[in-house]
Amino acid sequence: MPIATCMSAQCTCSMGTAPSVLTVLPVNETTTNGLPAATIMDHAPMVNVMPFAMCISLANPEVAAATAAALGVLTPMPCIPATSAPWIAGAPTVTIKGFPALANTSILMCNWAGVIEIVDPGEEVVMVP
Repeated sequence: MPIATCMSAQCTCSMGTAPSVLTVLPVNETTTNGLPAATIMDHAPMVNVMPFAMCISLANPEVAAATAAALGVLTPMPCIPATSAPWIAGAPTVTIKGFPALANTSILMCNWAGVIEIVDPGEEVVMVP
């Protein structure tokens, strides 16, 4: 059963070195337990998706350059999320302002090969299928 995701949900990135928190602006005018509810459109870098400390992906040009300068030794660089597309597979039956609600099972792809997942949705309300 998918669980609603809201402001303060904990996320991880497969290419990041630390978890991060999802930020949801109150523009959807929908809340769950007093917190803004998220949709698949809450994917803007540095607005909704905050850095995951350091990035270890060689697809990231900064990591690739630093690694080359270190003679091939992987050199992590600060994470700057590059999330240009919406979250994948939101809640199929729950919409907020016309967009699928973000579910705890949704994933987000970073342009630098990272897969962002929700590890704590910040909410305990189960969505009705």
